[in-house]
Amino acid sequence: MSSLFNVNITKKVAVFSALLTIAFATRAQGAAAPSGGNANLLEILLIAAAIVLLFVIWGMGQVLLILGKKLNAKKKQLAKLGSLMILFGLFTLTSTAQTADPVPVAANASANYGGIAALEFWSLAAVIGIEFLVILFLAFMGRRMYLELTGAADASLAKMDGAAHEASSFSVWWKQLDEKFFTRAVPVEKEADVLLDHDYDGIKELDNALPPWWKYGFYITIVVAFIYVANFHVFGIGKNPEQEYASEMEEGKRVEEAYKAKTKNLVDENNLVISDAAGIADGAKVFAQSCIACHGAKGEGGIGPNLTDDYWIHGAAITDVYKTIKLGYPDKGMQSWESMFSPVQIKNLSSFVLSLKGTNPPNAKAPQGDLVK
Repeated sequence: MSSLFNVNITKKVAVFSALLTIAFATRAQGAAAPSGGNANLLEILLIAAAIVLLFVIWGMGQVLLILGKKLNAKKKQLAKLGSLMILFGLFTLTSTAQTADPVPVAANASANYGGIAALEFWSLAAVIGIEFLVILFLAFMGRRMYLELTGAADASLAKMDGAAHEASSFSVWWKQLDEKFFTRAVPVEKEADVLLDHDYDGIKELDNALPPWWKYGFYITIVVAFIYVANFHVFGIGKNPEQEYASEMEEGKRVEEAYKAKTKNLVDENNLVISDAAGIADGAKVFAQSCIACHGAKGEGGIGPNLTDDYWIHGAAITDVYKTIKLGYPDKGMQSWESMFSPVQIKNLSSFVLSLKGTNPPNAKAPQGDLVK
């Protein structure tokens, strides 16, 4: 019987190896070679691992077939398990080899593993994972069938019954730990010792101790409460929510000021200063390009107000002029220039407008607004 079994295995291994070799060669020829040799090597290793595991499944299935033939008729269904697992593993691997289309790996591809497309990589990984589970299941079933054939299972059960189901060392340790830290409940056979006189419609009350974890947690909260009171109300070390908010706001201002100090071109209404001579000259160019149509070539006024006198409609400070140019007053005909000029250009233009004060150009328009000295 042993020689016949070896001959059958040899024939089946030869046929199965030929089929897998053909499938693997077809898969290798149809796969698009990615850029780099590591991708091919990784793919070959994954496929080889899947094939080796499939051989293991096939061999274990044969062992189960032999063991199953020796069992009684009632357990003959187990004999079919090995063949079913072999067919399942072969179907999974063959389906992956036939349906997994090669995905070319582009130079800038991001979703790949070692040059293999993510879908292909995870498909192979899933096949290998399933094969590992099948091997574990077959090993469990083989051990179970072996114990039944040799009678070791019955002997083990008899030993457990004779020893009165002696608890393992781990069970003893866990029981001690549970009684000490988690439950500390009185055993059922000793409940009469902690039974109270309270009786509610037949429901009696036991005077069990509180769970240690709950009791110790309560003690910890008491300690934390004392620390909290001492920290916030006795020594004043901690900060209340309002103080924390104020401290964070101050820290935010310091960070903002440091950022603005490093960024010279960051200009807004909060850090404006009059431009230097070069900035005013740049503002004059901007004024000549965009402002003379309404305010005149020398700021004498036209459609817009006179910019050389002491009367201002929206304020005479540098921040007021900057805001007027930046946001505009569309209801009074002054458009917003924020989208056309940079903050630095608006600052230079505002500085140039202020420099026009007192120049007294000819044909100046009558004053408008409020007198500002």
